[in-house]
Amino acid sequence: MKFTGLCAFPLTPLQPAAAALSHSGFAVDEAAFAALVERLADAGVDSIGALGSTGSYAYLSRAERARVAELAVQSAGTVPVVIGVSALSTREVLANVDDAQRAGASAVLLAPMSYQRLTEEEVFGLYERVAAELSVPVVVYDNPATTGFTFTAGLHGRIAELPGMGSIKIPPVPTSPDAASAAVAHYREHIPANVTLGVSGDGSAAAGLIAGCDAWYSVLAGVLPRECLDLTRAAQSGDHATAAAISSRFAPFWDLFAAHGSLRVVAAVAEELGLTGPDALPHPVRGLDGVGRRAVAAALDTAGVSRG
Repeated sequence: MKFTGLCAFPLTPLQPAAAALSHSGFAVDEAAFAALVERLADAGVDSIGALGSTGSYAYLSRAERARVAELAVQSAGTVPVVIGVSALSTREVLANVDDAQRAGASAVLLAPMSYQRLTEEEVFGLYERVAAELSVPVVVYDNPATTGFTFTAGLHGRIAELPGMGSIKIPPVPTSPDAASAAVAHYREHIPANVTLGVSGDGSAAAGLIAGCDAWYSVLAGVLPRECLDLTRAAQSGDHATAAAISSRFAPFWDLFAAHGSLRVVAAVAEELGLTGPDALPHPVRGLDGVGRRAVAAALDTAGVSRG
């Protein structure tokens, strides 16, 4: 698959009330998850990223992750599905890779998770080992905020030369046009042309796409796919003013992401829109309080999102 356009990352909603059904104290709300994925496919997103950070992969067992991968592929129809396979050990990553490929994933998403801080050679070795086991492409997930690991441009270049590398999900770029262009150009100096760049950090998505990123790996698109598609298509067509204007409408969400973390905010959006039930996050993570939920409702109004 070609990693371009909008990749939407859905929540993996849980059913905390179903503790009796799971020794872990929660169970995946399979019906809600399938409906979320179907909604993204119906909206026409370019790809779907299941079991990313928004999908709470780190809180799920291997069996739960394998089931979510199956549901994602089944519910996505013809839309390509990228499955997150990150874990603390290479052994667990390879098991998740097997499950993802068995489920029919079009690609896998891999971040260098760790408890012990990893070296560059250890991270390179992880991607080298995974690449040798795969029949589908890899999206490199560069997310220092959660992994604690910071990629150098040189390491990105080495990994990108491995067989099967398809894209790099880069951290947020600066919102200043000149600074965003410089950041993207710096990546391009080290990355071969066959590997795409996808911006993450939704508040900088417009800047990243305008600066030349090939894709947007989006949290918000997991709950508001049509609005995020409008921004993506505007940027792709060269209508930079429209892309920036749409991003500005969603500025309250970018502020809420910074204050509370995007997972909590999109979970509140999903509940507000009736897409999931309450308390769908994996404890100890908790949803927003009343003040935060009212702020989310106000942000939806500012963005002009209908509840109907």
